[in-house]
Amino acid sequence: MHYVVHCLDHDGAVQKRLDNYEAHKDYLASTSMKTVISGPLLADDGETMIGSCFVVEADSKADVEAFNANDPFAKVGLWKQVSIHPFNKRVDNR
Repeated sequence: MHYVVHCLDHDGAVQKRLDNYEAHKDYLASTSMKTVISGPLLADDGETMIGSCFVVEADSKADVEAFNANDPFAKVGLWKQVSIHPFNKRVDNR
């Protein structure tokens, strides 16, 4: 099953994000969770990072919740809001 993980940062948290960015990338590279696609959410200026979005493949929502809770961004309290939902991936035009 695929899941969408949508995370919004606390206001004014760009420096906290940057300070923990390498640890976050290392975590994503080392986890057993299969990431289909991921990247930062951007403000309307198209540049300022304001959150994160992931599509992952997992056996259960509980697995995705554990994956998210162990992310360094979560551990430092970067995200003010996280939502996790099952996702029915239908089109992939790559």
